[in-house]
Amino acid sequence: MTDNNTQKIPKRILASLLASVSAGVVPRAGAPYIAIGREDEIAALLSDLELVNEGGGSMRFLIGRYGSGKSFLIQLMRGYALERGFVTADCDLSPERRLYGTGGSGVATYRELMKNLATKSSPDGGALPKLIARHISELRISLSEKGIESDSPAFYQSLEAAILEELRDMEFLVGGFDFAKVITGYFRAYNSDDEDKKSACLRWLRGEYATKTEAQSSLGFRVSSIICDENWYDFLKLWAAFVRRMGYRGLVVFIDECVNLYKITHRVSRENNYEKILSMFNDTLQGRAPGLDLILGGTPQFLEDTRRGLFGYEALRSRLCDSRFMTEGYKNLIGPVIRLRRLSDDELFALIVRVTKLHGQNYNWEPRISTAEMTEFLRICLSRAGADSMITPREMLRDYMTVLNILYQNENVRFADLTGQVTLKTAADEETGKQVPPPQSAEKGKFDPEDLDL
Repeated sequence: MTDNNTQKIPKRILASLLASVSAGVVPRAGAPYIAIGREDEIAALLSDLELVNEGGGSMRFLIGRYGSGKSFLIQLMRGYALERGFVTADCDLSPERRLYGTGGSGVATYRELMKNLATKSSPDGGALPKLIARHISELRISLSEKGIESDSPAFYQSLEAAILEELRDMEFLVGGFDFAKVITGYFRAYNSDDEDKKSACLRWLRGEYATKTEAQSSLGFRVSSIICDENWYDFLKLWAAFVRRMGYRGLVVFIDECVNLYKITHRVSRENNYEKILSMFNDTLQGRAPGLDLILGGTPQFLEDTRRGLFGYEALRSRLCDSRFMTEGYKNLIGPVIRLRRLSDDELFALIVRVTKLHGQNYNWEPRISTAEMTEFLRICLSRAGADSMITPREMLRDYMTVLNILYQNENVRFADLTGQVTLKTAADEETGKQVPPPQSAEKGKFDPEDLDL
């Protein structure tokens, strides 16, 4: 592992990272600095990126309990995808944002994805206008290198011809004709510095028009469709094809909090959303969504509940359920479902050490906590009933950040003062006969902080 004492992390990123960890929120920036474990899962997802780079499609389900690291892994992969030349888009589902719905709940998901559209040069989202502007600039440079004068009529004619040539293949896809028409309209408005028309084209591309009449009035030309609840996924596939024509390697879409689909009480509405997932799954695995990588995050209930989860929808259950040859103790990260394992004790301890160093770097102090005390903190966390299999990085880190923050702000307080009451409560539980399992690695006799390469 990398020693973070040698890493100088920008103050803005470090402060935001620690604030997110303290609140139990997934950091949007700086995730690689506390990435411990998950090497196999990351390798599997990176292999999907290579497949998408070759023009294929992919879809994965990240399944894990609340706080197990699904959202963290999504943000980590988002950073890796951007660094490798992909365009990314991400959103969290909610009662107002679904994969399928009436009243705008479907297209609301598309709008959120477009708002969070990101590239390496615009990692925080809002990259849609920059994406198109950069492509226009590249086409202009290409034409200039051919010796065509940039202010001549022939230059603009050649520029539009190049754009139309790129979009011609897309016209045969669902929604492709209107998509190509609006993109061309944006290029024309860009060349003529017509800000109103540029804004109108961007609104259409973001799915912000409620009716075709409204769209046509703003655009100044006729379109046969707008992006809506029924067709937004088709336009996602168009974006995947278009960004590849721009020179990017593909589009990676992250959709988290899919448990909100499981919470839909109306059966027909819930199954319509699952039907949309089935359509996405079939498209990506059958080669009908080239350049598109879909990663969905959800809880075990969302996947496995046979009444309201994906397994309650037979077409998905037959595709996603484990084979009868898949037994506990084996890993299979090639299939569509990646179940996040519980981090080992060694990995949890390494995470504690990493966060301690980052806290010291951020506040410019030497944390008053020894390796033995870090070990004791982990032992206390693992001594809770069921923690051996159920403990999550989120709850452990929130507790540990509280300890570090108190030690930093109160010079007269020692680690033993903070843990004393917790230890007494654990002892009281043992006296009343409650079974407190030993730490996982302690049972096997392998957990030793001195053995870790930190």
